[in-house]
Amino acid sequence: MTTQSTGTTVPATLQFATALSRRTDTEAATRDLADAIRMQIGGAPIDLAFVFFSIHHAANASIISSMLQRELQAKVCLGCSGEGVIAGSEEIETAPALTVWAAHLPDVTLTPLQISVSHLQDQIRMPGWPDPGIEDSTFLLLADPFSTPMQEVLSIMTDRYPHGTVGGGLAGGGQDSRENRLFLNGQVFDGGLVGVQLTGPIVVRTVTSQGCRPIGERFVVTRAEQNLIYELGGVSALKRLQDVFESLEGSEHRDTHRALHLGIVIDEQGSHFERGDFLVRNLIGADQQAGAVAIGDVVQEGQTVQFHLRDAKSASDDLHFLLAGDRMRHTSPPLGALLFSCCGRGEGLFGQPHHDSGVVQERLGSIPTAGFFAQGEIGPVGGRSFLHGYTASVVIFSEPDSRKAHR
Repeated sequence: MTTQSTGTTVPATLQFATALSRRTDTEAATRDLADAIRMQIGGAPIDLAFVFFSIHHAANASIISSMLQRELQAKVCLGCSGEGVIAGSEEIETAPALTVWAAHLPDVTLTPLQISVSHLQDQIRMPGWPDPGIEDSTFLLLADPFSTPMQEVLSIMTDRYPHGTVGGGLAGGGQDSRENRLFLNGQVFDGGLVGVQLTGPIVVRTVTSQGCRPIGERFVVTRAEQNLIYELGGVSALKRLQDVFESLEGSEHRDTHRALHLGIVIDEQGSHFERGDFLVRNLIGADQQAGAVAIGDVVQEGQTVQFHLRDAKSASDDLHFLLAGDRMRHTSPPLGALLFSCCGRGEGLFGQPHHDSGVVQERLGSIPTAGFFAQGEIGPVGGRSFLHGYTASVVIFSEPDSRKAHR
């Protein structure tokens, strides 16, 4: 039996199911998965389906798309290729794999979304996207990293949907443009973006684990230009970085060249800053002559920043902490989840397989979970959605909390 059913839930209304196949024959794997999903869901119609597959199946993406469209008849069916596939408590990083995650979501409104990006266009056009609104909604997006200016898309969405939350990831597996695959409702794309908007009687929340811990002191940026920081607290930024480097010991000191990052405070109005208050960005270079450091984002003078360290323990502790906190804050139990984990995590970071998927199952329960190893992860920090790296973005689905009605 090569198809594995990795879980199903049957609450009062919402239903979720997922299944995994390791078969190399794309058509056979897809057929097995469709059978397994229909068996778990029973007679309920499937409203939403996500499909994630390794690059081994990318050339046959049209087969996957058309077969699932016919067999599952989901209102919205979307998917993409990934660096690896996540299903249940398993992470298949290099071997062939294909997983389907499906949901029955009565009374939930689903709006399919798509963007095709042309380098000849001077702006991003979003035909068919919902009008700007003030209502809460969730956007789940899958995008090709080579062709989609994701930061710009998220900036537009922040302005257009101020009360919307965004989760998702960038497709992977391909090493160049037009090698990744995405599909939406029977159409296959080698670039751009696909997604879905959810509104109605369901709670969808995204936990973004950046996997870092703050080290050293906090500083105010006193001189900066674009992504270059020249001074922190009136002192050369490079000197501040060197002081932090010299304060580290043992393995921390050895790993700093690839594990040191900078956290930017999201909300400067806070009285104190802790885990989750920082947007963590890579340090990408330094200018010895100017005493400046460069990071992977634009920095403004007056912002508060702090250096952060990423290692296996910090990444594991952060994911445990955030999922445990989410579970404590909500009365309705998690029923299903999507997991978008950076391809820089996995066994390469943790030294063992199945880390992130195992933590999700431990903290949220054995719920239907699927996802993939991404080239970038999308999730909120400080109430605003960003594109991240080295992050685990977990999208959790549940009934509306009993102590407050869904708005």
